[in-house]
Parts: sequence; structure tokens; C-alpha cells
Amino acid sequence: MVNVALFVRLEAKPGREADVESFLRDGLPIVQEEPSTIAWFGLRLGPSTFGIFDAFPDEAGRQAHLSGRVAAALMAQAPELFAQPPTIEKVDVLAAKLPG
Repeated sequence: MVNVALFVRLEAKPGREADVESFLRDGLPIVQEEPSTIAWFGLRLGPSTFGIFDAFPDEAGRQAHLSGRVAAALMAQAPELFAQPPTIEKVDVLAAKLPG
């Protein structure tokens, strides 16, 4: 069951859009190794606006992800890739349809 999630909004620096897209694509294999990350989506919301939406069964899973490799890489690369620091919102999942 999915109960909590994160929505992260990312604004690429001019000319770094392809780098942000690559960063998101490269993050997928890492989060696939996280047992508590039920769903993870790298998103393009506009020409230079990107996002990440990921969902977890509980707060412990969400905290494990926030302490994980993708989050560390995101914060390490933020100054060079993003026009402003990533906006990370903790959200509650009210309803979800999952495969299976």
C-alpha cells in the first residue's frame, strides 16, 4: 500500500535541460534498488521545469529514500544544474492504483 509520497520540483539552469533529463534517467536504476520506493517518476513539466514524484508505504520508506543515493546526488549537483534549490514537498497519498 502507498501512503506517503514526495513531489520534487526542479528548474534547470538555461542550457542545462539535457543534463537534468539525463540525471533523471540515470536515477531510475538506483531507485529500483530501494525496496520501499513503490513508485518513482522522473517528469518533464515544461521546457526547463522538471520533477520527481515517488511513493512509499510509510514514513520510514520515505526517510530512507531521502537519505539515499539519488537524493545525495540531487543535492550535490543542484548548484550546477538548477536555477534554484529543488523544492521538496512531502505529501500524503489519498488514493492510488498500483499494478498487480
